[in-house]
Amino acid sequence: MKKYHCFSFETKNEEESEILIAKLDMLNPIGFSEENQILSVYFDEHNVNKSEIEAIASETNVTFSESEEKEQNWNADWESSFEPISVYDTEDNSLFAFVRASFHEKNSLAKYDLEITPKMSFGTGHHATTYLMMETMRSIDFNGKHLIDFGTGTGVLAILAEKMGAQKIIAIDNDDWSLENTSENLKNNHCNKSVLVKADALVTESTEEVDVILANINFNVIVENLENIKKHTKKSGIVLFSGILENDVPQLTEILKNHGIYTDQVKIKNGWAMLKTTAY
Repeated sequence: MKKYHCFSFETKNEEESEILIAKLDMLNPIGFSEENQILSVYFDEHNVNKSEIEAIASETNVTFSESEEKEQNWNADWESSFEPISVYDTEDNSLFAFVRASFHEKNSLAKYDLEITPKMSFGTGHHATTYLMMETMRSIDFNGKHLIDFGTGTGVLAILAEKMGAQKIIAIDNDDWSLENTSENLKNNHCNKSVLVKADALVTESTEEVDVILANINFNVIVENLENIKKHTKKSGIVLFSGILENDVPQLTEILKNHGIYTDQVKIKNGWAMLKTTAY
């Protein structure tokens, strides 16, 4: 039986946990669990770098303990307690999207009902960045559009885009769990417009330019992939960026501008930011 390394962090509140999850997720963990303000993250014994864990702990000013665990689905308890997410239309306060697990009832008031089984993947709508992306997608016309979902996670954004009329979606992630989870979630939502691509960067087999790019990743990955993001976006195409801390917005806005991508709107939630931009 495989063994894994577990790092458990003492957190003060939900916002601190969210920030930790986002930073730790960049290190490709196997899964997370959370109980009584203890956030635990699990790594394959062959894919763990303690110095990176220590750097994140120091940066966020939290303490952690370390242990060894046998193989299991550490997200199982979190999955079973998964609560539905309601995303409201900011103009008329109607229920725009309802994100639920398979064991929840559908919400007949929701314009778009999404069934998401999170498994080991990141992105259910609970995190502020995913919520902001979904909320902003309401204002975009996806009918007949082609798009890229960069860092698809559970596939929640790709699924919402297809339900909103998208014709073709390239969903990219570097994690096998995420791609497997996305595939299942697409099937459960009767979605068939997405092509799944495993990659560490925004790369596709086609040189096609798309109408919209959804990039809910993190600051460093965004900057590293800006040339390809610009290359694959049609002129006057829309790019949504999230996974960004509020403090990084001024710097990222300037970097985007230098690449011909201009910020039209910034939204903030729990210290996280979402930028709606236009590429020229």
